Amino acid sequence: MKLSTKLYSVAAVTLGAAAALTAMPVSALTLKASHQWPAGKGDVRDEMVRIIAKEMKKANVGIDVKVYAGKSLFKPKAQWNAMVKGRLDISAFPLDYASGQHPQFSATLMPGLVKNHDHAMRLNSSPFMDDIKKIINKAGVVVLSDAWLAGGFASKKNCILGPDTMKGQVTRAAGPAFEQMLVGAGASISSMSSSAIYQAMQTGVLDAANTSSGSFVSYRIYEQVKCLTAPGAHALWFMYEPILMSKKSWDKLNGAQQAALKAAGKKAEAYMTSKAKGLDDKLVEVYKKNGVKVVTMNAEQAKAWRAIAQRTSYKIFSEKVPGGKELIKKALAVK
Repeated sequence: MKLSTKLYSVAAVTLGAAAALTAMPVSALTLKASHQWPAGKGDVRDEMVRIIAKEMKKANVGIDVKVYAGKSLFKPKAQWNAMVKGRLDISAFPLDYASGQHPQFSATLMPGLVKNHDHAMRLNSSPFMDDIKKIINKAGVVVLSDAWLAGGFASKKNCILGPDTMKGQVTRAAGPAFEQMLVGAGASISSMSSSAIYQAMQTGVLDAANTSSGSFVSYRIYEQVKCLTAPGAHALWFMYEPILMSKKSWDKLNGAQQAALKAAGKKAEAYMTSKAKGLDDKLVEVYKKNGVKVVTMNAEQAKAWRAIAQRTSYKIFSEKVPGGKELIKKALAVK
């Protein structure tokens, strides 16, 4: 009798423990999201990633997104290989940063290829971007959100307008195509990510730089320069900076989780689209407020730059990059 009572007690404890374990909430899968821009400074790329994190929490599908801003998890260019290998789940990533592995990506930062923000939106649904995304997918990465940012030039020496104003300056360009055009205009190049521009200017490594409107503000480059060439009506600089995800991470998710991430990505993309044009206005406002001279190129100056790009960047890309000529042709077909 005592033995059966003891066995009953043990069984009751075991069943109770099992019931308690069943009642416990299942731990959420944590996805790591990385980018190079400062947190909490209003940078739209940081905001896009945080929108995805908030939307996934609201969706309640068992996913938490932890955001690592300010290159605190990976260095900017290292994020691509980290996604390919499945070591990083999500990144706000300037695609041209991976042009060393996939030279076709330089088409997404080709001087003068994108005319304005509306033109960038039309490119998103074009055969040109279909081809770019096929390369992204084949490499083991998927696109959650499309994003294009306009940009300009800034210098510690003089205002950069026509190609002759660039001669003799050590400058930073975001990718090979811009570097080729700038060398064609007589500049010297020092390559680095946008997060390194401020210190390089401060220490005298750089005289000038080009980058996005968002980065010009987020990195406070106005503290180091005398003149800004804002995008204006004749912007040469547009860069594709999407939110990307590792395909290895994506494939581990169930259907409900994938659907929620797609929806979150679209919401972040809509936010970016609504803010894109305003970034250029904010750029001008912030730089003027901080005593920096602000200029814009006229049609003749922009045309002179494009002529250099045609015989440098476009020519090299068409001749040296597999499928390059067809990519340029498809991009130029988007009116």
